[in-house]
Amino acid sequence: MNDTRPGFNPHRLITLIQQSIHRCELQLDNLTVLTEAATGAYVVTPVIAAMAGAKKVFALTQSSRYGTIEEVKAQTEQLAKIGGVSEQIEFMTDKSPDIVAQSDIITNSGHVRPIDAEMIAWMKATAVIGLMYEAWEFRPEDLDLITCRLRGIQVACMNERHPSVDVFSFLGIMAIKLLLNAGIAVYTSNILLLCDNPFSSFIERGLVSVGANVDTVDRLEVAPIDRKYDVILVALQPRNQPVLSAGDADIIAKYWPGAVVAQYWGDIERSALLSQKILVCPEVEPKPKHMGILPSAVGPEPIIRLQVGGLKAAEVIWQQQFSRSHSESLMEFVQLL
Repeated sequence: MNDTRPGFNPHRLITLIQQSIHRCELQLDNLTVLTEAATGAYVVTPVIAAMAGAKKVFALTQSSRYGTIEEVKAQTEQLAKIGGVSEQIEFMTDKSPDIVAQSDIITNSGHVRPIDAEMIAWMKATAVIGLMYEAWEFRPEDLDLITCRLRGIQVACMNERHPSVDVFSFLGIMAIKLLLNAGIAVYTSNILLLCDNPFSSFIERGLVSVGANVDTVDRLEVAPIDRKYDVILVALQPRNQPVLSAGDADIIAKYWPGAVVAQYWGDIERSALLSQKILVCPEVEPKPKHMGILPSAVGPEPIIRLQVGGLKAAEVIWQQQFSRSHSESLMEFVQLL
């Protein structure tokens, strides 16, 4: 689906890409990159790799609820033409052994996932897999890490908090957007933030900056029961069971009736909440272990920064294999699993 909001116009996307490549000094000269071609903000990924100098970008795409293969190709080609990199991008619809074997950098982007043992067996020994998130956010269903280690395939996670990437600074804006979408003005709202991970200070800072009153705890059991809240914002790291259960629903209904539960991150037992007449947003439940609001909801900037940062982390590890020098400043872009 093409995002028709003015901020997503292709000329602006190219400018943002150029700025982000420059900030991170992303240099993929003469490398072959396997990534995805997608729609909306994620249309930028193969174009970023090509504009950073990749000699070939294999862009894997498939039809989905967001658009057909033809729509994805048309959007990507339009952006690539403006960026002057049309000839470097080649589209495909499946992960063939030949294409994987040619690739120096492989991202874990949507259509490329999962990166399983069979796919890893096709990779060259020097290939680097770039995960487009931080190491602590790792999802085993994305990547067979054991097989990577057995084969010596290196995996690079990015440091999203690096000043040249700075994706975490959008987390508060995303929380505000999630609440605005639910009809909550945020300003003067009393918010209980449940957060047990590095998102915490960034989300809290964003909410406070627009006038919200925020109490932050790492689990519901330690929340102050003598205070009234408009919102309980859930940003708990996903685990194998819901981060909010039926027992938590009982607590919320007892102490904070009328509060809206906002699912930012972390799977919740929605049926238990709804049975207590607790309203939940967003209306559409996110996929397990996925966020309730995507970075693209606030504009293309965080996605571009994320994709450039992920490619930079992979580039640093790839270059390190062939260099005797070790740049501490460059390694600041990288987190290793």
